[in-house]
Amino acid sequence: MSTDFRGEVLAEIVRNNLVETIHTGHLVMLNADGSVYKTKGSVSMPIFPRSSVKCFQASAMVRSGLKVSQAQLALAQSSHSGSKMHLDAVLELLASVGLSESDFMCATDKPLGESERLHWGDKAPTRLAMNCSGKHAAMLATCVANGWDIKTYLEPSHPLQVAILAEIEAMTGEPVANKTFDGCGAPLFAVSTMALAKAIHGITVSSDPIHKEVLAAARQYPELVAGEGRLTTRMMQGVPGLFMKDGAEAVCVLSLLDGRTLVFKIADGSMRSFGTIIQASLLEWGITTPEEHFNVYGGPNIVGGMRATL
Repeated sequence: MSTDFRGEVLAEIVRNNLVETIHTGHLVMLNADGSVYKTKGSVSMPIFPRSSVKCFQASAMVRSGLKVSQAQLALAQSSHSGSKMHLDAVLELLASVGLSESDFMCATDKPLGESERLHWGDKAPTRLAMNCSGKHAAMLATCVANGWDIKTYLEPSHPLQVAILAEIEAMTGEPVANKTFDGCGAPLFAVSTMALAKAIHGITVSSDPIHKEVLAAARQYPELVAGEGRLTTRMMQGVPGLFMKDGAEAVCVLSLLDGRTLVFKIADGSMRSFGTIIQASLLEWGITTPEEHFNVYGGPNIVGGMRATL
């Protein structure tokens, strides 16, 4: 097993039978009972899980008194594409607790989805369009439910963020290795790929009603967790019972209803190998996923592709 950040090769791009590019990283596959099925790379080395831990953030919010619909709970876990459907849903959640976009403390951005960003055009980035705005709306709603200050809800010492850290450490079973801030402005905590996998397995098989509710919401509304045409949406729609969440800088977590879990981090931060790695990994468990072809072209002809190296 590798002992550095580069990890091991997880996917190769091949042109005319010659490896042209590799994607390295760290991967954990757990069996339904939580035992290790396979590891590659430095799975005990800390990584920033980015948005892949939104299910734990949402769980902490519900545990702290957040009361929303299933669709809004899915939105609370989202890295949404920024479609009108997403933005309207975020505004509706804010309005339900008497707040508006002006109460956000998150970063500004243009929509994450490709078509949504093209449609946005030259308009200035906004906090509403930022892909984490659903999470931030839920954070604000949680603060309102508790009478907590809404101006400081992103500070690590805020009761909301203290509750989220406690949830993450309880689920991973280890203290976080690094504390900083995510791109959206929320506190971010580093954990190992193995600990992240154990946490995803744990929430999947948990008997806690809150954990059950959070994952059920994501499975029921994958289009709110991601967006139309996105890999996360396609996979959850195509594989019954699948839970999946991606994170910036190429982190991915997913689990099956029985607890089988796949977690990986691509060292170069590129997500283009996600579909290939997921398809190959689940196929080892006999699970058929939506087809994910990555073709390499020589002019109009296919001269190669991408393959997983698990």
